[in-house]
Amino acid sequence: MKETLYQVAAAPFEAARQVNILPPGHRARRLHGHSFTARVRAARPDDWRTDPSARTDTLVQALSEAVGQLDYRDLNTCVEIPTDENLARYVRRQLDVPGLETVGIQSTRDQGADLDADDQVHLWHRFRFEAAHQLPKVPADHPCGRMHGHGFEIILHARQDLQNQDMGIDFDALAALWAPYQAQLHHACLNDLPGLENPTSELIAHWVWQRLKPDLPSLSWVTVYETSTAGCHYDGVHYRIWKELRFESALQLCNAPEGDPRRRLHGHSYLLRLHLSAPLDAVLGWTVDYGDVKALFKPVYAQLDHHRLDALPGLTAADPGHLVDWIRQQTAERLPQLDRIDLYQTPGCGASLCWGPLGPALPA
Repeated sequence: MKETLYQVAAAPFEAARQVNILPPGHRARRLHGHSFTARVRAARPDDWRTDPSARTDTLVQALSEAVGQLDYRDLNTCVEIPTDENLARYVRRQLDVPGLETVGIQSTRDQGADLDADDQVHLWHRFRFEAAHQLPKVPADHPCGRMHGHGFEIILHARQDLQNQDMGIDFDALAALWAPYQAQLHHACLNDLPGLENPTSELIAHWVWQRLKPDLPSLSWVTVYETSTAGCHYDGVHYRIWKELRFESALQLCNAPEGDPRRRLHGHSYLLRLHLSAPLDAVLGWTVDYGDVKALFKPVYAQLDHHRLDALPGLTAADPGHLVDWIRQQTAERLPQLDRIDLYQTPGCGASLCWGPLGPALPA
């Protein structure tokens, strides 16, 4: 399978805006502000400007310079109609980065827009509901077979070709479409709902997709967070789960240029996300058990957490790009369903290695 290494970066900015194309009386027509985050993903050529160990850092620098033009500004003076998607286009124009694939703007924790290389926007909106469930088909000693509960989160992604329009479906329209299902799911036992007798993350995503897609043809992904560290994407055909882990580690980048502070011994609090794609088990209703992913990865995790990464056997450099490749080699036999690894050394900044037929998909 062809694999692609992406560098990923995120940068915050504070700004005010008015979105005057919204209907009269809409709250966002008033001057207001957000703590925005811009995110980019780029498959950069090996010879772009710097040594391989610094590719993530130089992408972060380039993005920070681009959004610096928006920081503490009235966005209407920079972008005529400063919707999230138009801000993503603005940031993309400012970036002189080869291999740039996606640019995203997140205006709140619960909403944003991702712009892809084909100029299509994936608008997304996050919703949360509190519910109980149990999985009736797991082995008798499995903890998920007991009645328990979660603060579930659902993210709806709507893909649209704007064709030079300023806005397609907006966040309020997504919220209105979701409202009837929120009423059914919130403060409920999911097993009692028709179609959710076996409410795994995968089957919840499928349940939501079947009900929303007829009224929202642009629906592109349904994301279900069962916990803050595990969830599932579904696009109407394919299921992709992920499991997050954190580890605390030290490193030294001895190949960095003279005078670069990364040559000194330092450390990071890393966030690792393992993505796995597999057919749905017709009996259990899931693709891979989250608990199995964690258990099978445990020997690799033990080498990463509270260790010095540049001392790992077989690792040529401890930058994010080399680390995700090393992790893939260590997990190839343990987790054959794995097809994407994200590693963030600081929030939103790191590397993503993707392979397999589904490509990188969307950020979770």
